[in-house]
Amino acid sequence: MRIRKRKGLLIAASFVTAASLVLAGCSGGSTNTGNGSKGKIYLNLSYSGNNWQDQAANLAMSVAESPEVQANYSVQKVISGSDPQKQISDIQSMIASGAKLIVFYPISPTALNPVIKQGCDAGVTFVAYDGTVEEPCAYNVSYITGARADNPEQAFFGAQTAQGLVDLLGGQGKIMLNRGVAGTSTDIVHYDSAKAVFDQYPGIQIVTEYYGNWDSSVSQQETAKALAAHPDIDGVWSELGEDGVVKALQAAGMKVPVTGEDTNYFRKMLSQGWPGVSSGSPPASGGIAMKVGLKILADGPNSVPHDIEINLPYVTTDTAKACPGSEFVDGCNFFTNAADQFVTEVFDPALLPESSYTAAMQVAPFDKLVPLPDMSSYAQPEWRRIYTRGSCDAGWKEGPVTTGQVPPGLDGCVQA
Repeated sequence: MRIRKRKGLLIAASFVTAASLVLAGCSGGSTNTGNGSKGKIYLNLSYSGNNWQDQAANLAMSVAESPEVQANYSVQKVISGSDPQKQISDIQSMIASGAKLIVFYPISPTALNPVIKQGCDAGVTFVAYDGTVEEPCAYNVSYITGARADNPEQAFFGAQTAQGLVDLLGGQGKIMLNRGVAGTSTDIVHYDSAKAVFDQYPGIQIVTEYYGNWDSSVSQQETAKALAAHPDIDGVWSELGEDGVVKALQAAGMKVPVTGEDTNYFRKMLSQGWPGVSSGSPPASGGIAMKVGLKILADGPNSVPHDIEINLPYVTTDTAKACPGSEFVDGCNFFTNAADQFVTEVFDPALLPESSYTAAMQVAPFDKLVPLPDMSSYAQPEWRRIYTRGSCDAGWKEGPVTTGQVPPGLDGCVQA
């Protein structure tokens, strides 16, 4: 089953070594200039306002405002909004200001390519997180093609949660799809890989799809509208905002399987017996991307892979477990007292162990950054490169991937 190329779906396309992450102050990579001024770091969000984006940005800023980073760099957060031209303009201003590092959430995988290349030519390091860009000089830190943490061959949030929903429904039923933000690489890859799985099951009927914008309240409103037109659905496949989906179903007196991402309320409902699967992109990627960018500044452009893929969590009704405090301990995966919309995955034991619930909720500079491990094991497999770069590596060609990932047959790269 082939997945449509992302380019055809985009309107926008047409218009640290670990020990040295005590960063520039302790390495030859110091960016203090002769007159004592600090190097400039920017955190650029294409949009904001939902919990995931806010938490990811807070974690990135908590890294960038740690004392060891502030000794050599100043940091500024810029919110560009959902217009690609505004993000392009903002990045141009950052380049002109002398930026050393731009860590950013891209609104489009293709529209930013020329300005990123312009910045790279001027010596700027670009690290995209969660969403990805196709410009080769940028670094991507993303979960969108990642495999399940419990099975390294079971790749893609979209595909694995789609398969989870199919399994819960026994291969039969009417379903709705709650998508994310239109035009982003994250939504496109999630949707395309999910659709490729659903297309393999004639008994699965997609009755409607809508955009919840990865927002809980919008998802609840849009799901309620969809339920009014389709009150006989059997399940819902959702991107972030699935807590709003569940609340809309509860308001309608319905309890059907839901697959979604990592909101606290959803996992709480799973722990109480709601049928479903919780996976998705952790907001920890914001903090991880900032650490990756700082490692590049300290240790050079070859110190990390250009395409970094991090595994996806996978929580079910059977494995949802409340945390007694504010940390992930003993296999717990949601917080009893956190807000419904809180996106639970704010820690990574290998890449962001210094993270905290507080830092995710509000910027709380980390007293000490934990050095990144060797990142070579996090390099995205070549057969999934087309999803983040739009083309295959040299020596590879586009084709159905039949080995090395589940489900087999999804479009990817195979050795030429």
